[in-house]
Amino acid sequence: MKAMVLCAGLGTRLRPLTERWPKPALPLLGQPLLRYHLAVLRAAGVIQVGINTHHLPDTMADVARAECERAGLPLHVVHEPVIQGTGGGIRGLRAFLGDGDFIVFNGDILYPVDLRPVVAMHQASGALATMVLQPMPEAEKYAAVELDGAGRVRRIAGHGPGGEGLSPWHFTGVHVMSPRIFDFMRDEGPEDINREVYVRALTQGQVVRGVRVDGYWSDLGTPSRYLATVQDVLAGRVRLEWLGAASPLAGLSRGPGVSWVHPEARLEGARVEGPAYLGRGARVAEGAFVGPSVAVEAGVEVGAGARLERAVVFEGTAVAPGEALTEVLAWGAHRVPAPLAGH
Repeated sequence: MKAMVLCAGLGTRLRPLTERWPKPALPLLGQPLLRYHLAVLRAAGVIQVGINTHHLPDTMADVARAECERAGLPLHVVHEPVIQGTGGGIRGLRAFLGDGDFIVFNGDILYPVDLRPVVAMHQASGALATMVLQPMPEAEKYAAVELDGAGRVRRIAGHGPGGEGLSPWHFTGVHVMSPRIFDFMRDEGPEDINREVYVRALTQGQVVRGVRVDGYWSDLGTPSRYLATVQDVLAGRVRLEWLGAASPLAGLSRGPGVSWVHPEARLEGARVEGPAYLGRGARVAEGAFVGPSVAVEAGVEVGAGARLERAVVFEGTAVAPGEALTEVLAWGAHRVPAPLAGH
């Protein structure tokens, strides 16, 4: 089976971080986010991966090549000079994907689950596509996917044939598709897979199914959500089994204060009250404090007397002596506020 990871988004809500990394290439606890996607896809039986690029295409392609090589997955890359949306992006890989059922995976989520039952259900059903769903998160405003009692999608974001007794669900950004989906796409131009292609197919009598797959899910598209995801992983709220060797905590030593420490990180008399993560080559000077929900990425220098709480410091950044970082993402000279609910 083949898969496509959608990698062409602009990541505007995560600027300035996305001026350096496309979202799927963004470091998350020492590894590109894409590594986690590939681990899930490989466990589901995927043997080849395609991506689309637009924003920072060379960076995205380089990261994808390195990560696919690491995972033993051949890579197919299509560049979009003009961004084509989710539907147009999938259409751009038709020559690669069109010989059998395939998985599409949003590039900006963390969703470590077993997709093998979904693939099997999709192939047994004969549906045009199967959308992977979860209950609607509380206090969020995601557009609903509405199912009838037989598990068929009848409306997406308010569009579609509708019906009586429909139940609203949250779309995770993962689907399994039949190559017949290409018959319902326009020949050219941007379009959305959910609001346009699926709705077009539904109005022509095609069956798109929805299946619930429970497990930790996060959209890392804003600073606050990114930091909350780091907090959840460090606090043990994310089951990492389906990531295997790609788990961000694999191979790390347990350090002081409930911390995970890379063998090449140095704690020079600093005080740690985790859960915290200290990456390759990170150095924390004497008198510094590393508090709960902190990720110190590769090559970071934390000066004497600095204080970090609920923060991520990205690779190569220097935290000045005495500097205090709370609920921020720090990269270079940038300090991006990332307020967390309940603090």
